[in-house]
Amino acid sequence: MAKILVIDDHKDTCDVITSKLTRMGHQTISAYSLMDGLREAYSQEFDVVFLDVKLPDGNGLDALPRIRQTSSSPEVIIITGVGDPDGAELAIKSGAWSYIEKGSSLNNIVLPLTRALDYRKEKISSKPLSLLKKHNIIGTSLQMQACFEQVAQAASSDTAVLIAGETGSGKEVVAHAIHNNSARASKNFVVVDCAALPESLVEGILFGHEKGAYTGADKAQMGLIKEADGGTLFLDEVGELPLSIQKSFLRVLQERHFRPLGLNREIKSDFRLLAATNRDLDQMVQEGKFRQDLLYRLKSFVINLPPLRNRVVDIKELVLHYVPKLCERFGIPVKATPPDFLETLAAYNWPGNVRELINALETTIIAAKGDISLFPNHLPINIRIEAARFALQKDSIENITQLDRLTPDYSRKETYDKDNLPPLREARAAFEKQYLQDVMQIAARDTDKAAKISGISRSRLYVLLKKYDIPYYQP
Repeated sequence: MAKILVIDDHKDTCDVITSKLTRMGHQTISAYSLMDGLREAYSQEFDVVFLDVKLPDGNGLDALPRIRQTSSSPEVIIITGVGDPDGAELAIKSGAWSYIEKGSSLNNIVLPLTRALDYRKEKISSKPLSLLKKHNIIGTSLQMQACFEQVAQAASSDTAVLIAGETGSGKEVVAHAIHNNSARASKNFVVVDCAALPESLVEGILFGHEKGAYTGADKAQMGLIKEADGGTLFLDEVGELPLSIQKSFLRVLQERHFRPLGLNREIKSDFRLLAATNRDLDQMVQEGKFRQDLLYRLKSFVINLPPLRNRVVDIKELVLHYVPKLCERFGIPVKATPPDFLETLAAYNWPGNVRELINALETTIIAAKGDISLFPNHLPINIRIEAARFALQKDSIENITQLDRLTPDYSRKETYDKDNLPPLREARAAFEKQYLQDVMQIAARDTDKAAKISGISRSRLYVLLKKYDIPYYQP
């Protein structure tokens, strides 16, 4: 028996779904607003959530990541009155299990529900992710948990894997983790930096060459493809691989045979291919800059790494992981990381992702010199400035968005007399107070949970809670 939450503002819809699920032997709870649904999701554990899109107090798609981030991380099945291809795409990208139109037969909810429950059962009974050798992949966010699952899946097979993500997001680290958890872990992990390959020498570097194969080849040289025999060949920034060599490499990938320069016979190499890119390879195919047939082979299994700005909750763990390592490298005692230091890091947008964070920590530790703790004023000034700008802009956008979405329509006569409207400042303050009271109720006064639900920083949350004299506690 599974525990299922149905969030829909139409009571008839909830009753019909609940009746069907109850007959199937499941326990169900209904919520008729987004706020009530979030309250239930944060206070109880569910296996599956049926979530409507258009709710009176918000959009279900906006709340989907929050529901997935609750302690039970339930599978979410979107139910909507009007199908929308863009909405379906957003739902799937946000982690939805399925996307169903209400107009379809009620029986259409049975298969996705059954498959979602089967998936959860297999995931629980499978090898724990705690046994995965993570090779410095740091994070406990929902996005990183999904990444760990994909790494485990990729490591259990020998298929080609394409790792996509922005510069500095950790693509090579993930490739190492796949190799280290695979049956090839004891063999070579060979990195090919495609962006640094001179086009005139690329064949010799990849395929190898015999002595005298070309001017300057004064001795035989094993190519990187052969060096990866039995192990893993990692093509970093594969989008930079010269078009002239892509056809030859595609044949190697298909046949695992190739001919070094100057040799009159072919040799074999049993390698597993991993590739990474920060470019849009599909767009490059359309522009004629990348072979479509090669892309098909690379995309057998795709891992999309989230940028650091989309997993802010992982910043604290990254800092606590790297600060001791950097202090040890510099031969100094480990420095403390107070809350205001971590909050400043969390407010920055991190265009350079984890790599930029590590570099910033290194610079900060050097700037701190003999100080026991790291403080915001130790950070590079560009990060302090951008963090301040980003935090202000983010809070401003959030306040406006939430106000537009959740406040009453003041032009409606039954809400306010049009001749007696309150000043905007009073209306905004009234909304802000009510919103914070609702958030704290959902989060059971836990400020960490409230910050995650509301999407604002803890420092900003504390200021607002004190402003409106709303009780809270810090975990």
